[in-house]
Amino acid sequence: MRDLQMRVSDDDRERAAQQLQHAFTEGRLTQLELEDRLEIALTAKTYGDLLGLIDDLPVDQPQVEEVVELESKSGHIKRSGDWAVPRRLRATAKYGSVELDLSEAVVTHPVVDIELDLAYGSAKIILPEGGVANIDAFRSDYGHVSTSDVPGRPRPGALYVVISGRTKYGGLTVRYPRKRWFTH
Repeated sequence: MRDLQMRVSDDDRERAAQQLQHAFTEGRLTQLELEDRLEIALTAKTYGDLLGLIDDLPVDQPQVEEVVELESKSGHIKRSGDWAVPRRLRATAKYGSVELDLSEAVVTHPVVDIELDLAYGSAKIILPEGGVANIDAFRSDYGHVSTSDVPGRPRPGALYVVISGRTKYGGLTVRYPRKRWFTH
């Protein structure tokens, strides 16, 4: 997060003004509130000044694509941290691996379909705690498939991930995040 005492730019003031105008068009602010806040926004000097004007307004959620296709011939495909998970995700890797960490991701769908097409690579999918994975439609010709302690049946309120596809010589591992022993 930015330091609240850091000075703002003209672009920062303009973005805040646009957010205020958008809130007015949605009926979240009255005309008088809009005028008062715009005056302060356009003369704000620090991020703290701007934050006080918009902290009671909702933040627009990023649009999540319905279908996303990831492809690599010989490299690795990795998604982790704060990322938006689509409803359907297709990952193709001929010689590389795929790692999808959903434990800190933004998942707006109750069910996520992941289709994997791996020739010589392996895949690792890390679910958020309590998540469930159905791997019945995934096939590995000469590799391993492991779900350790991850349940396979849907549970109310839990993320349900359906994994399909195949790998010829690689494997699939589905697990929860590792426990961190030494955190401060």
